[in-house]
Order: sequence, then C-alpha cells, then structure tokens
Amino acid sequence: MQDHVTSLSATGSGTELLDSAVAHVVRETGASVAMLYLLSPDDATLHLAVLAGVPGQLAHPWTRVPLSAPIPVADAVRLRCLIWLGSQEELARRYPRPALVLPYQFALGAAPIHTGSTARGGLTLLWPGSHSPHLAPDEREAVVKGCHGIGMLLQQAESSGYPILPGTQPRVLPPPEPEVPGPAEATAVAEFVRRLPGGSCALAIDGTVVFINDAAAGLLGTRAEDVLGTLPWDSLPWLDNPAVEDHYRAAVIGRQQTSFTVLRPPDRWLSFHLFPSNTGISVRIVPTSRPGPRDIPAPALPTSSAVPSRATALYHLMHLAATLTEAVGTRDVIELTADQLMPAFRIQTLVVMTSAEGRLRIEGARGSRPALMERFDGAPLTSATPAAHVLMTGIPDFYPTFTELDRAYPSAGLRDVVAASAFLPLIVSGHPVGSLVLAYDRPRSFDPEERALLTSIAGLLAQALDRARLYDTKDRLAHSLQAHLLPQTLPAITGLDVAARYLPSTRGMGIGGDFYDLIRLDDTTAAAAIGDVQGHNENAAALMGQVRTAVHASAGAPPDEVLARTNRLLTDLDPGLFTSCLYVHLDLAGHTARMATAGHPPPLLRQPDGQTEVLDLPPGLLLGIDPTSHYPTAEFPLPPGGALALYTDGLVEAPGVAFDDAAADLAAQFALALDQDMESVADTLVRYAKRATPGTDDIALLLINALPEES
Repeated sequence: MQDHVTSLSATGSGTELLDSAVAHVVRETGASVAMLYLLSPDDATLHLAVLAGVPGQLAHPWTRVPLSAPIPVADAVRLRCLIWLGSQEELARRYPRPALVLPYQFALGAAPIHTGSTARGGLTLLWPGSHSPHLAPDEREAVVKGCHGIGMLLQQAESSGYPILPGTQPRVLPPPEPEVPGPAEATAVAEFVRRLPGGSCALAIDGTVVFINDAAAGLLGTRAEDVLGTLPWDSLPWLDNPAVEDHYRAAVIGRQQTSFTVLRPPDRWLSFHLFPSNTGISVRIVPTSRPGPRDIPAPALPTSSAVPSRATALYHLMHLAATLTEAVGTRDVIELTADQLMPAFRIQTLVVMTSAEGRLRIEGARGSRPALMERFDGAPLTSATPAAHVLMTGIPDFYPTFTELDRAYPSAGLRDVVAASAFLPLIVSGHPVGSLVLAYDRPRSFDPEERALLTSIAGLLAQALDRARLYDTKDRLAHSLQAHLLPQTLPAITGLDVAARYLPSTRGMGIGGDFYDLIRLDDTTAAAAIGDVQGHNENAAALMGQVRTAVHASAGAPPDEVLARTNRLLTDLDPGLFTSCLYVHLDLAGHTARMATAGHPPPLLRQPDGQTEVLDLPPGLLLGIDPTSHYPTAEFPLPPGGALALYTDGLVEAPGVAFDDAAADLAAQFALALDQDMESVADTLVRYAKRATPGTDDIALLLINALPEES
C-alpha cells in the first residue's frame, strides 16, 4: 500500500488517493453529500479537497474555512468531536451563517480527522431532509471509522515523504453509475415514459439536461437538441429566475421532492415536479390551467453564458454578506470577498486599493496576474490610471475589451495583462475611499444587470472594509500599549535557556491582562512570574502593569509573601478586577523551584528524560478578592536539563474541552519537543495552541530550561 501511496502522491497533490475512502464513507453512512477538508499546517485553514454528491459550483463558498470560523467542520476539528445537526432549525440556531445561505431541509454531521494528537482535517456529511433528527449508532460508527481510515491514509502518505495536499479546486467525485437496464426493460421504460401525461426530462446532479422527450420539449417551446447538455436556466431565458434554480438546489442538497409553477411567456403556465436521487433528478412537466401557490413569473432580462445566472450570483452575494458580518480585520475582508466573488464571476485577478498620502495603496490582492498589482501601487491619485480615476470620481468604469481600456487610458500599460476589466469605487457614507479592480482573461460584455450587481458588491465590500480598517487601527493601538507593558527583552541568566511569547486573541477589539516576567536576583537565583488580569480592555491592561510592578518589587521574597503583598496592594486599589498569578523562585545552585499560585493554571515540568507532568500545586485564591488570603508554597526539583512551562489559559482553553485534557495534550507536546531549544519549543507550543484553540483568548507563555551542567 505504501508503494501505491508514494507513486500516486508523487504525480500530484495525491487527493485522488482519498476518492475511494470518501465514496466508502458515503455508502456506509447513507449520506448524500460528502465534503472532505484537509488542514493546512501553516495558516490554520481547512481546504476542501474532495467533494461528493453535489456539483462543484455549489461548494465554491466553502472551499476555504478558517479554523476559527463558526462553521460545523471547523468546530469539529477544533474541539475534536463529532457535531450533529438533525434539522434546519438546529442548524439555524447554532450556525446562522450557513443556515442563511442553505435554507433547505437536510441533516448534517461534521467529524474531525486526526491521528494521535495531530489534527489532519475534517469531514462534513449531509443526509436527505427525510433523515431522522437523530444519528443512528451504526451511522455514527461508520463516520468514526471512515474518518479514522482517512486519517491513516494521510499519515501513511506523509510518512512516505509525499504528503497529500489539497489542490486549488476540490476533486469532485462522479455520482454512482445507474443500473443499465436490459433490452426488454429499456423498451418497457421507454413505453412507460411515452404513456405518461405531460413531458419528462432528466437532469444530472450538476443541473444539466441529460434526457428530454418530445413532449417536454414541446411544452418548453424548444427543440430537444437545443437544451440537451445545457442548464435549463441558461438555454431557456424565461427560466432564469432565482426561484427556479433555488428549487433545483433544494432538490440536490436536501434530496427531497419539490415542485413549482412557472409562466412560459406569454401566457402558458407549467408545473414542474422534481424527483432527486444520488444519480440525478427526474423532472415531470405538466401544463396547468391556473397558477399554483408558488407562481414564478418570467424574468424581464435574458441571460448571457459568460455571466452567472441570477440565482448563482444571488447565492454568492448572500453568502458574502453573511460572511462579511463576521470578518474583523482588513485581510479577512479581502480574503473572504475573493473567495466568494472570483469563482462566481470567473474573475482571474482581484485587487483592493485605498488612498494613503495622496497615492494608491494596495490593501490586498488575489489572482493570476501579479503584474496588474504592480501597475497601480504607489501611483499618485492625480495619475492617468483607471483605478485613480474611479477613486477620485466615485463612478465605476467597465471595459469589455482591452481595446476600450487602452483607448481610455493608453498610458496604463496593461497590454497582455487583462482582456476585460472593471474598476469599481469603494464608497463609504457617500465618499469614495478606494477602488476594487477586477480583471478577466477574456472579453466580457458586462450587461446592465451584472454592472449593477458588481457595483452593489463593491458597496458591500466598502462598508466591511471601513469597519475592518477601524478595527485594525484600534487593534494596533491596543496591542502596542500592551506590548510596552510587557518586558521588551528577557534578562540573560547563566544556566538558563528561556523564551517567551505573547499573542493577542483573534477576536474582540480589547486588550488583555496577560503578563509574564523573568527577574535575575543574583548569580544563582532568579524569579519568574506569569498572570492574567480579568477582562480585555484598557483597565485590565493598566492593572496588569501595576501587578507586574508589584511582583517585580517583591521578587526575592518567598513565593507566598510575594503573592500576599501583591494581593494586599490589589485589594487596596479595589479595581473591581481579579487577577490570577503564578510566582516561581528558581534556585539554580540547589536545582529546585519553589512556587505559589493565585488561581493560575498549573505549570508543566519536563524532566531531562522527557517525562512531563502537570504540577499539582496547593490552591490559592485569585488576587484582589480577600486581603487576608494565604498562598501555600510548594517545592519541586529542577535538575539540569529539566524545564518549566508557564502559560495563561488562552493556551489550553477551548469550548467543550475539559481543562485537564487540554493541559495533558499540551504536556505531551512539551515532551515531544525535548531536543529543541526553548525558542523552537515556544513556536511549537503556540502553533499547536492556535490549531487546537484558535482565537479563544490571549496567550502568554514563558519557558525556562535549566541547562545541563556541561553546557
């Protein structure tokens, strides 16, 4: 098997190795849709690698899922548990964003894929809306076994030297092959279809027409050969209505029968009945003398094959609007916009620009034409460029061909870079603040409907970008303040290898009260402290500075006295906030560590042989509650080669995960990093924490290694 893994993985990303495993899980669980995600080791993002049961275009908004996103598969991977949502109502209650975009009846399960403590990805499965609201024990077992098998495949490929990596687009598995009838049965089926009243046709899972009889073609007012192999809403302009495609989505995602009535101009009402399965959708078309309860009038505008259908465009627009409500920083806004907009409108390059000091500044870009990004960066707002013109005037410009762009801006220098382009103003409160540049690799007509839609999207982006820039400014200011309250450097202490990390949380606008300190007392003793002030605001940061100063001033006294003095100071100040703190006195000559805690997470102690434990300290009350509190001291050996890890709860806390389990996992990671220096160990532990508990809280980490005597 390993030779097979090696040979196939070497020829590409290797995701083809997962096809049969995903298909097996679908068969064993009875699911109708499967989405297999692989976890990127460097950016904490889940990438859709293999898709089964629905066409690729329906999955475009979900191809990249940040681990911090409120999406079932992200929660499953982060919390290392199976997420089950038995109804649309439960999905809407727990995950409003996907429920808004997918308002159909289905059951959903999401499960993590891991080997040991290594997270590798996640699997999302959908069942038809007729499924029980509860996951049966045999289905649960099949999901768990399937994820375990996929995890072993990923581990085996990685150990062979050819890890399986997702491609730029997911692999879409073909639907199962339908049974081929014998000659007699085929004849009987054909006769059966001919005898049915009305017309009959069949759609593939992706919506294309694969069969249509003469009766159906007559009712549709077309010839069979004109619609075979097309999407009905593309080949029949009067079906290009969001409600029509929405019924198709409901059928293919929920796998339930649906029907609607639509007007074929000028006055012919037709009733459509959709019967979906895993291999496609059977459609019955019958004339009706009067409109039904779900009437769909004919649209006024025709379609163009180069432009997405109105339903597809609205699908992506709705998803973008819902997604941007959760974006915080500028980078998030641009990345999420590119994820939704580029596949929907077949855009090759997207650039977002704002103004800074009278010049264009690129805030972010995505796509295949990097030269386009360089043309405008730093250009004066008075320059003869379309991006500057749009920013200054607030009027969008569309260029269906390069010739038209070159005629308007002959000095723009975009020959061989774009075939068509759109320059859209980003307007906030009536004032242009930037430009959105869209480039295409082939000419594009930009009909009025598409121009209006793209302009609306630019407005939506502008509002989100304005909020994000405000967030970024406040965030930089807040964390700059906090960084100046923390030690700029750690003192060099003979016999110790030390490292520290502070990472702000990815959510919220405030600053935290996490702090750490390392203090040289004399040639053979030192002190270390770490703590966390309650809250995430300027008051917490200010109090953190006072606590750190108080601990520093008392350092050298026994640990219980240091915490008692600091506690009395806090209760006298009466700030209304509580503080956890851990203080450690290091005796380098005696190879011991004496410590006391005020409600702080217990440290990790790693022995020279790698054995690591979570220390059990006598409890102490949080600082700032009771001025008479006592803080018992405990002593532990710290032999040469031994190491301590002091941390705040942001490194281990996650919803649904017990603290003891999270601390044990962190201890295991600390043990595995035995041969690394402390700087490398700090990076390893923070990287692990960001994947396990992304964005939940601020993180402070202080590592202390007693160097072997021969060093």
